[in-house]
Amino acid sequence: MLHAKLPGVECTADSCTFTVWAPQKEKMLLHLIHPQEQLLEMQPHEYGYFQLEVKNITPGTRYFYRPGGEHDFPDPASHSQPEGVHGPSAIVDHSSYSWQDKDWRGIPLKDLILYELHVGTFTSEGTFESIIPYLDYLVHLGVNAIELMPVSQFPGGRNWGYDGVYPYAVQNSYGGPNGLKKLVDACHNKGIAVFLDVVYNHLGPEGNYLNKYGPYFTDQYNTPWGDALNFDGEWSDGVRDYFAQNALHWFEQYHIDGLRLDAIHAVYDSGAVNFWEYTYGKVRQLEQKLGRPLYMVAESDLNSPKVVKVPDVGGYGFDGQWLDDFHHSLYVLLDKEGRDRYEDFGGMQQLAKAYSDGFVHSGDYVKFRKRKHGVSSAGVSGEKFVVFNQNHDQVGNRVMGERLCMLVDFERTKLAAAAILLSPYLPMLFMGEEYADESPFFYFVSHSDEDLIKAVQEGRRKEFEGFNWEVEPPDPQDEETFNKSKLQWDKREQGKHRIMLEWHRRLIELRKTNSILQNLNKNDLFVQVLGQQGIMLQRRSEDQLSYLLCIFNFSDETVAFTTPELSNQWVKVIDSKEKEWLEKEAKNDAAAPQQVGANVEIQIAACSVCVYTDN
Repeated sequence: MLHAKLPGVECTADSCTFTVWAPQKEKMLLHLIHPQEQLLEMQPHEYGYFQLEVKNITPGTRYFYRPGGEHDFPDPASHSQPEGVHGPSAIVDHSSYSWQDKDWRGIPLKDLILYELHVGTFTSEGTFESIIPYLDYLVHLGVNAIELMPVSQFPGGRNWGYDGVYPYAVQNSYGGPNGLKKLVDACHNKGIAVFLDVVYNHLGPEGNYLNKYGPYFTDQYNTPWGDALNFDGEWSDGVRDYFAQNALHWFEQYHIDGLRLDAIHAVYDSGAVNFWEYTYGKVRQLEQKLGRPLYMVAESDLNSPKVVKVPDVGGYGFDGQWLDDFHHSLYVLLDKEGRDRYEDFGGMQQLAKAYSDGFVHSGDYVKFRKRKHGVSSAGVSGEKFVVFNQNHDQVGNRVMGERLCMLVDFERTKLAAAAILLSPYLPMLFMGEEYADESPFFYFVSHSDEDLIKAVQEGRRKEFEGFNWEVEPPDPQDEETFNKSKLQWDKREQGKHRIMLEWHRRLIELRKTNSILQNLNKNDLFVQVLGQQGIMLQRRSEDQLSYLLCIFNFSDETVAFTTPELSNQWVKVIDSKEKEWLEKEAKNDAAAPQQVGANVEIQIAACSVCVYTDN
């Protein structure tokens, strides 16, 4: 029996059912082009769907649809585009892959150590399978979750992924559907969860044929990246199902553990049941069916706790969200030029608020926005926020693609690592950050339309005009721009890079083995500002019987700190000024004392962090 609301192609042992949504078309043809050409008329169904069951059809068969019976276009819900965004779609039989992860049950949200990577630049080969040999390295580092930048089919072979135009199809140049499945399988075998970045706020320009089928887009709203999607206008039911079903597609067909949802504030929906609430319900049902956690993490510009509240109390239902305010408030204390980029940040009190509350802007007037912004997130559990020093945006949207280690010195880079890994939030590293990789991460594309290439090049130049950069941004279309963005893996065991790598390993190990650092309840966190020089995090165990002091000095001068009377003796756990963590041969005279009593003044060296425990 044919059914609606499952866009794409579903195959059984002897047939495949083709489903496509085109509510304003009177006719739809299926054009099978390989291995045997056929032109078949599809049957109209309710809610604007067309369907057709075809017998004796094999995986890999290439096909187009003809909306209105006129011109060939790829399937909007194609699972594979082996010839690129303009070529025919190909049938994928997901049941043919033999999964080896039947015992995988996921990782608790609060235990996640995330690692964002771009498939094309993580290795020289730039494929899913080429990542697999590095999984043991990531396990040794302590990472237990990788987050892939978008892998939905985009034009050419070089792109960040946010220009994807086939949300269900896996990029052919990365290895296609089987390549992604092999990577996920291998990750689960090593105890690593896989998160995937997906984009539901716009589609890229090249190869975007959705408007040939139906009202996927609306002129009611605007986004900075392209036409807004129609989530609340006429015929929007099909659009909502198309994207909500896409989330389930990744969880079910690719065993993905979590989705990172790009810029959810640019998904506009004024309906009674918000699109995110609608998707939340479907994901929770699938979660019960699969018997493992399925995570949804938002990138949100709203500074609103409703993002991570359940729909029952008026929320969107996300399990977590990226905390940009934490990045901004920390970065401006590390890089003196940071205030030019983030004019609304700069005070030590703001970083303290980022630690204690989450959102720094919670109803304050923000110069950048020229209005008041945000609502307080005090009391929201720490596991609801993801913090980072770097990500694809923070690095790639600098004109020269500089990583943090290229902007600040070695000591401040260590300080930055400790700031996120000792936080009461979920930490995320950007590929190569752990060993201070010095490859830039540029913005790159590989379009085929000359007018579009020129528009991207000019748009990139205009984007940086407001920052008064003295250099021209590299050409996004130039293949060399892409090649320069690839990691320099050979450096990770050399000199300062090896020390930085060991520093990250030690901090991650401390986070994973210390019960106090595993407590993400912010009610058990106290933050003390040390003038405009540093802060102290006083963290408490869940049973409230033991404490940890994390003392940060962001200044170029020594800071005096008096130990609290919570314990008669404090024992040092880690100190960035100990000899093993110094870039150059030097005495560790600047290191804090190994043990100290209560109410004792100690000196915390410039640009350093040290941690004390009372047991």
